[in-house]
Amino acid sequence: MSAPVDDSSADVAAGIAAGYAFTGPALDLGSVVHGGQPHPGAQVRVPLSMMTRHGLIAGATGTGKTKTLQLLAEQLSAQGVPVVLADVKGDLTGLSRPGETGDRVTRRATDTADTWTATGYPVEYLALGGLGTGVPVRSTMTSFGPVLLSRVMGLNKTQESSLGLVFHYADTAGLPLLDLKDLRAVISWLVSDEGKADLQGLGGLSKATAGVILRELVALDDLGGDVFFGEPEWDTADLMRTTPDGRGVISSVELSAVQDRPALFSTFLMWLLADLFEDLPEVGEVDKPKLVFFLDEAHLLFTGASAAFLESVTQTVRLIRSKGVGVFFVTQNPTDVPPAVLGQLGNRVQHALRAFTPDDATALKKTVKTYPRSDAYDIAETLTALGTGEAIVTVLSERGAPTPVAWTMLRAPRSFMGAVEPAQLQAAVAASPLLPRYGTAVDRESAYERLATRLAPPPTAPAPRVEPAPRVEPAPRVDPAPPRERRQPEPGTSVVADVLGSSAFRAFTRSAASALGREITRGLFGTRRRR
Repeated sequence: MSAPVDDSSADVAAGIAAGYAFTGPALDLGSVVHGGQPHPGAQVRVPLSMMTRHGLIAGATGTGKTKTLQLLAEQLSAQGVPVVLADVKGDLTGLSRPGETGDRVTRRATDTADTWTATGYPVEYLALGGLGTGVPVRSTMTSFGPVLLSRVMGLNKTQESSLGLVFHYADTAGLPLLDLKDLRAVISWLVSDEGKADLQGLGGLSKATAGVILRELVALDDLGGDVFFGEPEWDTADLMRTTPDGRGVISSVELSAVQDRPALFSTFLMWLLADLFEDLPEVGEVDKPKLVFFLDEAHLLFTGASAAFLESVTQTVRLIRSKGVGVFFVTQNPTDVPPAVLGQLGNRVQHALRAFTPDDATALKKTVKTYPRSDAYDIAETLTALGTGEAIVTVLSERGAPTPVAWTMLRAPRSFMGAVEPAQLQAAVAASPLLPRYGTAVDRESAYERLATRLAPPPTAPAPRVEPAPRVEPAPRVDPAPPRERRQPEPGTSVVADVLGSSAFRAFTRSAASALGREITRGLFGTRRRR
């Protein structure tokens, strides 16, 4: 790209860049490309405050989506915003290590007017259930809830409803569901002769449906659910940390060990987001996000999802903005994201799309229709002509209006673009301040143990020794007290007071209070709301 710059292209680029000239803090994406040339003086940016309006990073394989995610995560961390991202392929571990310069990086820095400096960022490495190298992230069954669990197991609507009934019973009966064996124990109890009466007033649980759910739980166990579900449970507050120098901590969830289990890891990411939604207070509009969450391989979250599940995702995305959290979906094609969710995404970074098949051509046409009209570009033609590390960008301005469509050459990340050595990764995990808290699994008393006690046969008591009855002397006759000497109620007392003070009533109130204390309230996805 060393050809002379056309003055008319420079004017067009400057006009586009004027739509990105924000006064407040912003993330620098790169420079405008027009007439086949980058224009370093025409910068494309996204306001930091608008990162809570959510976004989409899309594009075909190999077009630079991961590097864009890395670029955004770096700048958010530098401005004090914690980040959560999913590392499906293991190539984002390099965020903690300074990048390496070279001809390509130098040329990209020149073309984007970037004063590039190799920089490492604070990264916390997490692993789903400890499958992989990272601090283990676990959830109890109770917190995960029946809706997300049904999604993982692929249950139909009837089976999902039955599973919800099982959770309701466990919540109200004081049976903690911590891991897979707890849920299996409760289901087995409810279809047993001893326990089936417990659900009679709620419709009951058929043995056929229970059998399906139990078989799916066995399959989930084989997929790694035995290590993901349990304690100590992850506290989402640990995702919102900053370093002493004010940088936001990047929580990188390694999923390479479970990338062949898409339903498990995609739904797990949604659980993290739903848990954040339930825990965080309302803050309204903010100058900068409290947290930005990147959902990679987003199509795995939506493929085959029920209408109820999609509705819950849509509602979560719409409402979590007021809690200061931004959500970015990362996927190959915008059509992977349902329209109701896509309509909530104000910031768009669209890398190249390929039109090799009729389905690709249809997806391209649909994508073009989602962009504002542009006099500077033929968007359909541009989307197929974008090079690696280039994208069509439109974001929300500081007043909430869409910016002009900009063909953008994106800046190079300042951290290492690749995976770090396994030994370095293991050393970073071993040094994590979170490892002592989450590193060792705990198996405390829960539903499995309590139901096992109920089903255990009572111990055989020894035969009582028969003693001869002692001789009882007749008691002396006592005349009844005259009526005037009988005890009279004290002033202000009544039969009600006698009842309230009785031991039977006190036992009843203790039992009722205990039951109320055990009851659990649930949110949009049926996830537990902590009190």
